[in-house]
Amino acid sequence: MSKRNKLKKIEAKRELFRKKLRIKKLSKSLLITILLFILLMFRLAWIQFVQGNFLKEQAYTQQTSNLTITPKRGTIYDSNGKVLAISAQVDTVSINPKKVKYKTDEKVEPEKLATIFSSIFELDYEQVLEKVNSDAPVVIIAEKVEKDKIDLLKNTLKENKITAGVNIDSDTKRYYPYDNLASHVIGFYGTDKGLEGLEARWDSVLTGTAGRKIVSTDSSSREIPNAEQTYIPAENGSNITLTIDVNIQTIAEKYLKQAVTENACKRGGNVIIMKPSTGDILAMATYPDYNLNEPFEVESSSVWRNTAISNTYEPGSTFKVINAAIALEENIVDTDSKNFVCNGFEKFTDTIIKCWRSSVPHGSQSLREAMENSCNPAFMQLGKKIGIQTLYKYYKAFGLFDPTNIALYGEAGGIFHNIENVGETELATMSFGQRFTITPLQLVTAVSAIANDGVLMQPRLVQEIENTDTGAVTSIEPTTVRQVISKETSLEMLDLMESVITDGTAQYGAVRGYSVGGKTGTSEPNPDKPEEGFTVSFIAVSPTVNPEIVILVTLYNPTAGAASGGATAGPVVSQILSEVLPYLGIASNSTSSVPSTSSVNSSKLIDVRNMTIADAKKQLRNHGFDVKYTNMGGNENEILVTDQVPKPRSNITRKRNCMPIF
Repeated sequence: MSKRNKLKKIEAKRELFRKKLRIKKLSKSLLITILLFILLMFRLAWIQFVQGNFLKEQAYTQQTSNLTITPKRGTIYDSNGKVLAISAQVDTVSINPKKVKYKTDEKVEPEKLATIFSSIFELDYEQVLEKVNSDAPVVIIAEKVEKDKIDLLKNTLKENKITAGVNIDSDTKRYYPYDNLASHVIGFYGTDKGLEGLEARWDSVLTGTAGRKIVSTDSSSREIPNAEQTYIPAENGSNITLTIDVNIQTIAEKYLKQAVTENACKRGGNVIIMKPSTGDILAMATYPDYNLNEPFEVESSSVWRNTAISNTYEPGSTFKVINAAIALEENIVDTDSKNFVCNGFEKFTDTIIKCWRSSVPHGSQSLREAMENSCNPAFMQLGKKIGIQTLYKYYKAFGLFDPTNIALYGEAGGIFHNIENVGETELATMSFGQRFTITPLQLVTAVSAIANDGVLMQPRLVQEIENTDTGAVTSIEPTTVRQVISKETSLEMLDLMESVITDGTAQYGAVRGYSVGGKTGTSEPNPDKPEEGFTVSFIAVSPTVNPEIVILVTLYNPTAGAASGGATAGPVVSQILSEVLPYLGIASNSTSSVPSTSSVNSSKLIDVRNMTIADAKKQLRNHGFDVKYTNMGGNENEILVTDQVPKPRSNITRKRNCMPIF
């Protein structure tokens, strides 16, 4: 073979090899291309079908602004239409830290922005600067901002040509025009919900439903003009109207504060005023109180607690009204037969329980006299006659074992001995209102049943709900619970209670020109809780014919000298009733509960402390009072008066044959 042919043959082989190599490379490239295409398709499928909804939402979020339209919270009115709580229009200021820009689309300097915000809203500069430099998508700068500051902010942003990244959203702020008035009943509103009182209990009714405004925005979060918008209006909260009367509440709070202060009541006090025929709460006062517009300024959140419904206490002798009603209803005694004998004490197996006047026993008494004298031995004998089974049957009927279901959170129920654990001593103490506990609301509700022809009503605090969008009004009618005692027993009890005012220990609760029935209460400290001290109270009904109101005044741990339900709490009841009864349009009459012997008028009691007993008696008689006191021995010309009840300068009903006690 020639050399030329050999070269041709070699070149042919090389060409064949190059062709094979090209085909191999082409196949590899094709394979890679196909593989990449498959991966690309897989990626597209993943984005389309797996991440599609998420990415769509992300794009929607970036391209739109979803603003919440805060509904206006409902207004709370008193029974006369006076505003107790109302919401005003304010704004919340927030920023998108990475998107706060000038009109030129340049980013605003953080220091400048912090200076603007801290100056206008009176905030700490360093704290604002930290927010401005935040990596969060949205940061709130100031909440509940009023119109004047918002206007100043808008003008400042305009002057500095800051057009993007600062958000001003509508909001509402809660105001309480009367500050402290009825603070424990109304409660207060927090950042986004009611926290105490009616604001918490009726939060869902007052709040309403938020609305939405959705608008298209550009990359700097600016709204795109003429773009499509979605607007869902807010449903405003409903208004509620209470049974509370601002004027009566003001009177109750005025005299309660005065009594707590003058008697140095370490645990404060309560006043509840109820209309017995409907169960309407006309006033519910607790002191110490707090300013609803500044609720977090109190030393302790315990001040928020409505002790009139949440705390139980030993009612003491005011509870004798309940036990007397049970005895009359069961025909165990009548009002005026001599059924009881007081020897100054009652003796049990290993216990002696004394009468408050053990040194001068009451002797033979009727039920009327036992009520007038507030005689414990007589009521211990009465409790034994009634028996624990019957007592508990009526206690349940009066609603004393369970909460009353008033329209507030945190209500307590009575705490009684288990019936199988009640021995003769427990029965005895229960007969005069000790060693069990109930709430002030439970007692005033039970006594209101006695005043209401024996019919128990559920306490009513809210009487109307108004839909502010439609104007529709829903009335909450009074709720009858049950008939507990007969009308005849009710009338007998009102007569007995009036006797306690005219001739008994409750004379300081009298009101000139009005018939009043009442009962005093002085509870000794529970041996297990001696630090709680005495509780003094006074419950009253007026008028005694067709009663319009029942009032309970309770003072906890008075420490300014000697204290008793009659002399300490009684004048408070008289002061409140002397203003409330005329306000309600209840006509006065010449037949009143004020003891009618001799001249009657109102006077401030003189101060006889540090006088000898002889001089004190002389001074009081010169001022128209006949003095009764218990001589514990010693010379009246030498023994000094260390304290007196009622307190000096107390405004009390004065008459001859009345009995200031010191």
